Amino acid sequence: MKILVINSGSSSLKYQLIEMETETVLAKGNFERVGQNNSFLTHKVGEQKHKFERPVSNHEKAINFVLTRLLSTQYGVIQSVDEIDAIGHRVVHGGEKYTDPIVITPEVLNGLKDIIDLAPLHNPAAISGMEACMKIMPGKVNVAVFDTGFHKTIPEESYIYPIPYKFYEKYRIRRYGFHGISHEYVANRVADIVNKPLKDLKVINCHLGQGASICAIKNGISIDTSMGFTPLGGIPMGTRSGDLDPSVVTYIANYRNHTPDEMDEILNKKSGVYGISEVSVDFRDIEAEALEGNVNALMALDSFAYNVAQFIAKYAVSMGGVDIITFTAGIGEKDARERKKICDYLSFLGVKLDEERNNKYVNCEGKISADDSEIQLYVVPTNEELLIARDTLEMI
Repeated sequence: MKILVINSGSSSLKYQLIEMETETVLAKGNFERVGQNNSFLTHKVGEQKHKFERPVSNHEKAINFVLTRLLSTQYGVIQSVDEIDAIGHRVVHGGEKYTDPIVITPEVLNGLKDIIDLAPLHNPAAISGMEACMKIMPGKVNVAVFDTGFHKTIPEESYIYPIPYKFYEKYRIRRYGFHGISHEYVANRVADIVNKPLKDLKVINCHLGQGASICAIKNGISIDTSMGFTPLGGIPMGTRSGDLDPSVVTYIANYRNHTPDEMDEILNKKSGVYGISEVSVDFRDIEAEALEGNVNALMALDSFAYNVAQFIAKYAVSMGGVDIITFTAGIGEKDARERKKICDYLSFLGVKLDEERNNKYVNCEGKISADDSEIQLYVVPTNEELLIARDTLEMI
């Protein structure tokens, strides 16, 4: 049984072809700059990586070219499209309408188009990817898996905003949360590692990348998460502001005579650690500058770690304690120094980091807490594609 997983971005197309009997990745890749003249595909089979410069104007042409690579005698791993049993798609936003994985039909596509305004940068690309797969590989089962779905269990008192209730009733403005596929995968994986049922654990997962969010997972379900109505909320990120006083937005807009779109650009693409440091969105660059004495770079790193630690402490209160804290995604998996900063803030909770383990487990799975730590700490590389493939397999 082979599942093709598709993650369609606004200008990218990531994919993995997974053999589900062994959960082995047969091939994977990333088509970048889709819609531009300089688009290119990086296709990986085992340890071999191949790059193809190929202008493609849309996701349909990108998927067509990906299939030629998967079927190629030189670069491929299958002999016929018939070997692909189903296709799983990552969809950022399902709103309140779509919370569980679902087989994609024309009716579902129309339903997703009705909620495009909830994720105007992400969902149109996902829909394009679905439509392309249905056209290129007719008869194949396509399944949508939603990033917001894992957070369907967040209670009303956590997801409702303190604004006039009519805005929720009419526009469905509420906390949705994101990175749900990652949070769900990591929570289940760490339960396997410690050999305990997830329903018996209180886990706080820190998905720390260019986009970042924290999730409180109690008895196997999400009860709170840092991102909100959009992926802009929560902790500061690479270029996103995270939470701030709403009046900051109106004050800057009035003072600088900015339009809503201009403010959206500032908060999403010019803020976060990049906005504070004025160095880079890459934590490695910021850390190098901090070591050289750049005050703003150090402040950006400290602010990030402090905010992550604050949310962890907040969710320990929400769950009435915490058994395990997990770190995942680019920064969570690779940045031992930032993990240490975060854990140092949490010593009052009984968190004790083993620095040797912390430095050892970079970009790999492992326990990084000291043996006498009251809360266990783990690095768990995320695998959203595998969870999407599992959900797709379950649907068929």
